[in-house]
Amino acid sequence: MDVPLWAWAVTVGVILVMLAVDYVGHVRSPHEPTLRESAWWSAGYVGVAVLFGVIVWAVWGSTYGGEYFAGYITEKSLSVDNLFVFVLIMASFRVPRLYQQKVLLIGITIALVLRTVFIFVGAALIENLSWIFYVFGAFLLWTAWSQIRSGSSDDDEEYQENAALRLTRRLLPTTDDYVGDKMTVKVDGRRFMTPMLIVMVAIGTADIIFAVDSIPAIFGLTQETYLVFAANAFSLLGLRQLFFLIDGLLDKLVYLSYGLGAILGFIGVKLVIHALHTNEVPFINGGEHVTAVPEITTPVSLGFIVLTLLLTTVLSLRRTRRDERVALTEATSAREATLGVQDGPEGTIDDAGRIDEAGRTDGAGR
Repeated sequence: MDVPLWAWAVTVGVILVMLAVDYVGHVRSPHEPTLRESAWWSAGYVGVAVLFGVIVWAVWGSTYGGEYFAGYITEKSLSVDNLFVFVLIMASFRVPRLYQQKVLLIGITIALVLRTVFIFVGAALIENLSWIFYVFGAFLLWTAWSQIRSGSSDDDEEYQENAALRLTRRLLPTTDDYVGDKMTVKVDGRRFMTPMLIVMVAIGTADIIFAVDSIPAIFGLTQETYLVFAANAFSLLGLRQLFFLIDGLLDKLVYLSYGLGAILGFIGVKLVIHALHTNEVPFINGGEHVTAVPEITTPVSLGFIVLTLLLTTVLSLRRTRRDERVALTEATSAREATLGVQDGPEGTIDDAGRIDEAGRTDGAGR
């Protein structure tokens, strides 16, 4: 794929403009976004990403267009998993709802910079070390198993600060409370960080963990650095609006970990097969390419990813509705049983608290 320098410049320029619109048009005036606002902006960001894919398809062909869409959908689905951690971080730091947009946007900007570094490092490894596909494939298979195991666990997860955040707290003085949406404040002539800056660092650095999973995953779908960068950038840029749009829906996606595990496992197998086709490792087939197993094509990859996500969402929502009906039935039964004990067989209780089996009261109750 031959991508001229001006195409890179235009793409980076569009991303910077989208960030500027967010910074100037949204977080400059702190507010809690409505569901309608989040929906419109989320649709807008998805529209830009789809438009970019259409341009890639038209200019560079269906192969690269399909690779981009497969990568974007995968990154977008993995970013939903990020939101679970973001919710935990927000709750742990008790971030006021009014300032959550700013926290998310700056945290996502940090994540975008860090992911860009990861992407170019990954591209350099692939360019110079063909055996790195074995490493990426094995890592994704292990990650897939971890995702599936986490989905079968009933334990409530709690957010735990990472090493970077603990080091930040230890080295720099921090205020106990928020000071509006300020990141630093001067107290008695001394500069302090506020929890607002700490939580931004928490979200930005927490994304490193997800980048370790998602970057090898998208390189399993395309080795074009330009497409990897664009898919990551567009999936992250709409994450702030997506957070507020599906905040209440996250708990309903009970099978999300299984779906993501299946996708990561599928891409892991795809990477291993690709590694066999480009094999140069001496102790595998004498250093010769292994072509007995056919490579998985981009249309197959895209179809599997989309089908898995649809199936995961449908089954999750069905399971949630069923659980809600069961909970409602049990609550109704418990309430009726309580009322039945109070009312007695015929709904009559005498003044002394004695129930007449025929429904009549005796003594003082007559």
